[in-house]
Amino acid sequence: MPKMSTDLVRHALNGATMGTRWTALFFAAPGFDPAPVRAALQAAVDAVDAQMSTWRPDSDLMRLNAAPVGAWLRVPPDLARVLALGLAIGRASGGAFDIGQGDAVLAWGFGPGAADPKAIRAATEAPRRPAFEVLELAGDRARKAAPVTLDLNGIAKGYGVDRLAEVLRGHGIRDGLVGIDGEMRALGLRPDGTPWTVAVEAPDPDRRAPHSILSLSDAAVATSGDYRHRVKVQGRHLSHTMDPERRAPLTASPASVTVVAPACVAADAWATALMVAGAVAGHRMAERHGLDALIISRDDAGGLQSRAVGRLFSIGIAATVPAIVE
Repeated sequence: MPKMSTDLVRHALNGATMGTRWTALFFAAPGFDPAPVRAALQAAVDAVDAQMSTWRPDSDLMRLNAAPVGAWLRVPPDLARVLALGLAIGRASGGAFDIGQGDAVLAWGFGPGAADPKAIRAATEAPRRPAFEVLELAGDRARKAAPVTLDLNGIAKGYGVDRLAEVLRGHGIRDGLVGIDGEMRALGLRPDGTPWTVAVEAPDPDRRAPHSILSLSDAAVATSGDYRHRVKVQGRHLSHTMDPERRAPLTASPASVTVVAPACVAADAWATALMVAGAVAGHRMAERHGLDALIISRDDAGGLQSRAVGRLFSIGIAATVPAIVE
């Protein structure tokens, strides 16, 4: 007789990474030791952070930023993979997603230091070329054809979530839910055969409350919004998402954009791209690329208006996504 779901033991693991926490939820047979899984999950996100952090001067990304223009530098395969996807989505989005805004991110205070007016002027006045025009990749090597400061904050957490999912699979765990700071990926189903439920957060800076609920199976979800990770500059609260054209925080963006995709790394990057594009252009961009997206904007009265793109968000608040995972 097969085991019933009541025979399984719930395991909820978590740890620190990238200035926030990772989580992993799964069920296993009695007697299962989660310690090796926890250690492997932590090691996976530690490796992502060591390669892609802009907060660590010794990260592989910061080594690439410091390398001379024109010099080839060998980078770890994971970093090369994320750089390649970042450039591809940058090109596909017409530059709305741009991993070459590291100088602006740091200047406006979204890095280890505070906002710096001189650095802000330098970032906004510098000639701009998107990263996909100036960063060259050849296998596990990269070089800059022109000065550029790379920043992967709009994609690295999504990749970290995918690595967590890979670790679970590597330990024979086919069903689970993993996440980093609200970016989530669902594997398989819950023990009772139902999808995993994930809340789409309401874009409210003062409290955490659900706007809607997703039911996910073998799919990932990421949200970019103007209500978290803000800095205060001259009395104004500014969102961490940068406008590549102005090299400054967005001022007329949607309140939030949620994207569902097979992999979290793509959902993460596309959510940022649609935020930058704006509610109307972002809607068209999502349609053009066949994305499942929910774009939430504030109206003049302070209420929320939603634009749904794709099959998932068009069939109601709760939806199931049977996505193919690569």
